[in-house]
Amino acid sequence: MTPFFFDDICYRSAHGGCVTMVKILAADIGGTNSRFAVFESTDGELKMEDSIWLQTHDVESFPLLLEQLWDSDFSGTPGSFDSITLAVAGAVSHERKSRYLPNIPWEIDLDEVDFGTSNAALINDFAAQAYACRTSAINDSHTIQKGEAEPDSVIAVIGAGTGLGYSALLPSKSEWTALASEGGHMAFPFNGQEEFAYAEFNRRESKRNWPEGDSVVTGLGLRLLHKYLTGNDLSPKEISEVVTPESETTKWYARFYGRACRDWALSTMCYGGIYIAGGIASKNKLFVDSPDFLAEFHNSHVYESFLHTVPVILNVNEESGLYGAAFYASQLRKSR
Repeated sequence: MTPFFFDDICYRSAHGGCVTMVKILAADIGGTNSRFAVFESTDGELKMEDSIWLQTHDVESFPLLLEQLWDSDFSGTPGSFDSITLAVAGAVSHERKSRYLPNIPWEIDLDEVDFGTSNAALINDFAAQAYACRTSAINDSHTIQKGEAEPDSVIAVIGAGTGLGYSALLPSKSEWTALASEGGHMAFPFNGQEEFAYAEFNRRESKRNWPEGDSVVTGLGLRLLHKYLTGNDLSPKEISEVVTPESETTKWYARFYGRACRDWALSTMCYGGIYIAGGIASKNKLFVDSPDFLAEFHNSHVYESFLHTVPVILNVNEESGLYGAAFYASQLRKSR
């Protein structure tokens, strides 16, 4: 049988079939770091060939960020890629533009730059985290609750870093689709007088209209919570060096994180499990290993039994967003 040839590199395997190789540029542009990587996809199997991390706030525009990338020792160059996907920490319009990035001082418009290929797309950064759940990026994940995952079911993704991100991975017959979300800007729910007092402190200190996930379960949220409980205004890194599993900061933050995860699990009815991403938990496992985390995650007067069956998994791979963007780029190449 004559193999079907694509525009990609094609060669015969040992079994006589045609193996396709696709060169991919993936990026994960966040509020702190902008990560870029070159992937090679061989019949859907992703392998990272090279990667580089740049500081997002070191440049004044997206084109200047790309100039810095091409001027570095990064192995990729414009025109050398078959498919490109950039994940960005903000809302995306028609896979081409992101005009408001909450933690980045500039916008992104793919029509203003030339990658040398028309197969280029923008996706939300937590959509990329969702796609990463179908790649080797999760091979070293940390299990918080084993649960009972149902195959080909909805997978929820949530994660705290500079901001709080949400997504969900939806199965279909031929591919997976990730739900983009800006759920970190929803009002955060508080319970009881102690928490209500903190809610007012958080609103006042963050200078926001109301306490939201982005000001409660993030690096900023950790700083404000620790300041409220101890009077000490420290950076998230400094806080991680002084808190213990018994610290009030740990217990409160674990409870808030468990609540955010529970509410998203119930919103998506994620029978496939919920994956936690982001630097806060991957660098400070005590926040999700704390008994207060699962106690709050299970806290539902209607769906407690369901919540006990949901696998809760911590993705510790800091480059998983790149794998997710590369996964989408691979799907993008097949669909065009």
